[in-house]
Amino acid sequence: VQLQASGGGLVQAGGPLRLSCTASGRTFSRNTMAWFRQAPGKEREFVAGISWSGGRTYYADYADSVQGRFTVSRDNAKSTLYLQMNSLKFEDTADYYCAVDVNSGVIGRRPYEYEYWGQGTQVTVSS
Repeated sequence: VQLQASGGGLVQAGGPLRLSCTASGRTFSRNTMAWFRQAPGKEREFVAGISWSGGRTYYADYADSVQGRFTVSRDNAKSTLYLQMNSLKFEDTADYYCAVDVNSGVIGRRPYEYEYWGQGTQVTVSS
């Protein structure tokens, strides 16, 4: 089972970037998926999550909120999770990880609630 995250890179503040996460080895079409991020010296934090059908989404509500700037989506036919990031800020600089929760239908916000993880893709926003 492998989750392959891609799409990271260097972008200027205010610019867009789209991350992808493709699953192989098994299907996660009936499972909650999410994006987390981890900046240097900081703990891994929840960014956005999506239910198996895509009908429910949930975004982080911390100070530099991503809601309104980021959009999480999925294409189960392609076994792929997406994160469209617009109006990027310097504070969004981090390694971004995709994750899958195979045990519950709830969109959890804590890393321990997810059993499968991608390898991370680096996003650097220049100010």
